Formats: sequence, C-alpha cells, structure tokens
Amino acid sequence: MSKIIIIGGLSAGPSAAAKARREDENAEIILFEKGAHISYATCGMPYAFSGVIEDRSNLIVVKPELLQNRFKIDVRLNEEIVKIDTVNKVVYSKIGDYSYDKLVFATGAKSIVPPIKNIEKATNWSTCRSMIDFDKITSEGLAATSKHVTVIGAGLIGVEVAENLKEAGKDVTLIEGDNQILNMWQQKFGNFAETVLKEKGIEVITSGFVSEFELDENWKISGVKIKDGKTVKTDFVILSVGIKPNTDLLLENGAEHIGNGALKVNEQMETSIKDVYAAGDNVAIKNLQTNEYDYFPLGTHSNKAGRAAGANAVGKQINFKGAYKTAIVKVFDYTLARTGLNPRALNQLEIPFKTVLTIAGSTPSYYPDQKDLITEIYYHAETEQILGAELFGEVGVDKRVDVLSTAIYAKLKITDLAQLDLAYAPPYSPAKDPVVVSSFVAENISNHKSVQVSVEELEDFLTDENTNHYTLIDVRTVAEFEKGTIPNAINFPLDDIRNNIDAIKTLNKPIIIFCQRGLRGYLAELILKQNNIDTIVNLAGGFKLWQMYSDKIVIPKPVLVDKK
Repeated sequence: MSKIIIIGGLSAGPSAAAKARREDENAEIILFEKGAHISYATCGMPYAFSGVIEDRSNLIVVKPELLQNRFKIDVRLNEEIVKIDTVNKVVYSKIGDYSYDKLVFATGAKSIVPPIKNIEKATNWSTCRSMIDFDKITSEGLAATSKHVTVIGAGLIGVEVAENLKEAGKDVTLIEGDNQILNMWQQKFGNFAETVLKEKGIEVITSGFVSEFELDENWKISGVKIKDGKTVKTDFVILSVGIKPNTDLLLENGAEHIGNGALKVNEQMETSIKDVYAAGDNVAIKNLQTNEYDYFPLGTHSNKAGRAAGANAVGKQINFKGAYKTAIVKVFDYTLARTGLNPRALNQLEIPFKTVLTIAGSTPSYYPDQKDLITEIYYHAETEQILGAELFGEVGVDKRVDVLSTAIYAKLKITDLAQLDLAYAPPYSPAKDPVVVSSFVAENISNHKSVQVSVEELEDFLTDENTNHYTLIDVRTVAEFEKGTIPNAINFPLDDIRNNIDAIKTLNKPIIIFCQRGLRGYLAELILKQNNIDTIVNLAGGFKLWQMYSDKIVIPKPVLVDKK
C-alpha cells in the first residue's frame, strides 16, 4: 500500500487528495494544513465584503469532514510541516515525523508585505489571502468606524476589493505603483477600467509609491504617505501588492525553480526531486506559447495541477500541459478580459504581429439594451495564427474571451474565426458575432481593403508639426460632429461623401478617416479608394474609442468647405 503525503490544504492540496483517492482506494493519504481551514475561496473574499456572497461559511468550499468521511483522507489541521528530508523521504512537524512514498507539495504562496515605514507598528491593516485576513477585514475594515479604506495594489484582487468595499458603502482609495492599474493588460484597457472605477467614486492613484504610514496615539494608521508628498487620510489599509511562492522547504533540498522561487514542474507535476510533486501557486508551469516556464497563480491552474499531481502520485498518468495567461476581472458593470500574448510581450519576444480592433454589439441593435464590446486581437504577421486578445465591455466578454482562448490552444488563424459555428439567438449574440466581425475586419486588412490606425498611433501623430501633413475626416453625421470631434477634423458625412469626392481630392493629403465605432469609416474608405483616393487609414474603434482613450476632443466651429 502506497503512502501519499500532501502538504497544503487550500486548493491544489485537496484536489490532489481527492483525485488520489478516486484513483486508488487503498492508498494511505495524509494531508497537512498549517491553519485551521482547508479549501476556502480566496478569490471569493472580495465579494463577501459587499454581501454578494452572503455568509462567511459559503467561502469554505470543502470541509475537512468531507475529505475524511467521503474520501478517507487523514486531514491534519493546525500542523505545519517545518522540514523535509527528500533523501530519506520524511517530513517533520513540531508534533512528529512522517515517512512517505510520494509527496505532493501544495503550499501555495504568501502575500508580499512591502517595507513601508511604521508597518510593523501599525495594527489596522491586513493582506487579503487567508481566512484570518478575511476575518480581520470584516471585523475592522468593514466596521462602522472605518469610513475610508485604502487598498494598495491594483492587480486583480486589489481592483475587486476596491469595488466591493465601495459597494459596501466605504470611501475607497486605490493606490498602484505602476503607471496603470491591471498591468496584465495594455495601458488603454487598464485606463478603461480606471475610468469606470473613478466614475463610481473610487479615488485611483497610479505611479504612487507608498513610503510611510502615519500613526495615531493608538498605533492605528491615520494616513498613507506617498513619495510625491500626497497623504491619503484613511481608517484601514488592505495590501494587495503581489505574492511569493512558499517553496523554502524544497529549495533547501535543491529543487529547481524560477526567479521568484516557484518550483519548476513537468507535465506530470513532478519537481526536479524524485518522488516529489508540486501544484498550486508555488509552481512554475510551461507557457504553452513561449514554451518557457512562467508563473500563473490562478485557482483554475491550481485545481487542474492538483488533480494531475494526485493521480500521478498513485501511479496514474495525467498531464497538465500549461497555460497562456487567460484572465478576467469584473469592474462594476464592466468586464475586462485577456488571453495569450499582448503587444508588450510580443515585442519583447520579437514576434512579428498585426492587430485588429473592433467595436461591435454583443447583441443585435434591435434587441433591448444593446451593449458594445471592444475586442482587440493580435495575430502573427506571416502565418496569421492568433496570438492573443484583450476585451472590454458590459455583456458577453466572458464568452468571447473563452472562444479566443480556445482558438489560441487550437492554433487557429485569425481568418478561421469567421468559420466558427457559434451559438446565435438575439438575447445572446448578433447574427455576426463580435468574434466573427473581428475575423471579417482582419480579412479586409489582409486583402488591402482597409488599413487601421490605433488610437495610440493617432495620438502620437497628432502634433502641431504634423498638422499640415494629413487630412482628418469625420464621416459621422453633422449632429454627431457638432457634439465633439478630434482636433482639426473636418466633417464629410458618409451619406454625402460621394458628392464631395472632388473637394476631398483637392486637399491632396493622406487621409485619416473615422466614424463613431469603425464601420462607417470603413465604408467611406472603400468609396474613396474606388474613386482613386488611395492613401487612407481608418481609426480602429472610431470616435467612441478615442473618447475613452484621449482627452483631446473639441467642439468644432462651423467650417465651410468649398466644393468647387
């Protein structure tokens, strides 16, 4: 009878234990957890602050009794393993020592606590990773006396925490050291999310490096000092600045690892040490696009990796190949999602790529309350293989990012998306799904029917010295134009553009064309090109995206264009 020891009880550990038992009824399986709880939903904690998850008990996904009674797992709570002898295959706690045949190391990660002045003295702060953290935040941070809460760190958890504290009625300041929030995404997408947070009343500070906590006479934080001199008055602080893998016990045994200490594992979740498996936030798995070890601390990977480790520990063969940075986050009524490699990563890897951006309705225009979906897809410049995508919108973001994630795994080309048989009914999708629309637009680009320019490129180009080198044409209606447009734009509405061909030709300059979202700009582009006006680019996402990205908007003065 084999003896399996599992260290760690959050997600990967219980997943490994349950799978090992399902595969081997006779194995002896012991799970050690240094705390009082196993299998709790760290990712669900923010939503319990606002009451979306109504009761603390709902965060406990699996109780120890279930593992013990249903799966015959020997669960040892409050027993921390302090040493591992991988040569003699023995683990040690303060209570005793235990031999093993196979070891599953699922110790997860711990919150990083930055060296902020006075943090060791202060009492009213917490990280947000354990049930102990949760209880402190709910008892102190959500108390009536805590009217203002500061969240330091604007990654996935930090943004979710900030939103839900606001929903709970708190005044909230979100501080991020980088120049954007949610820096897994391109800056414009991070800025879209930041705008939503600000509109909901959250103060967002970027490039804000916290240097000191101001304390009152009771050692409570009363202010958060930022290096630029600003002080945020506050009643409670939550730290969410990152995590560090808990791997010291195996690093001492010579386990191979990446720079942050995460253990390198193969597809069977084996570490470099014989008979030792690892899974969860303490491991580095392969990035399926780069074939390099990478760090993906998400619950979905922890559970899949734990399942594979548990099965393989009892002699079965299950592979977990890796991941490629698919992520999603709720930002009040909006959703931000991504998958694969974005331009920042592609440029670092020196992979040639093209970009297609579309704004399309997530449901038909005739169906009530249609919402726009912004989709930006990155694909190989030569092979057209899809490499990554980022999306932002209110409805249907989750569905489309999963389609695109699947497309990356299947190594589909951008033009393949138009051939997908996607589910259609008016409550869920227009007849031309946004994913399919992106494929159509990319096909038009490949066939030289259209050339897109991004909002980033346009803003860089719109300088005083370039003013005389281009013509910026707004093809929206006069009513739309008069409400606001891009500086120096002239208005030739699409439905009247054929009557203005000669006037446009006399301008004799390269043309940058735009509409509200992109489609009318494309139609104008086709009309002009078929009238021998060839040097044209169309603003991807149109004026809608420009409004979201740039503050360079003017109310135009009446302009008369001589049509002679």
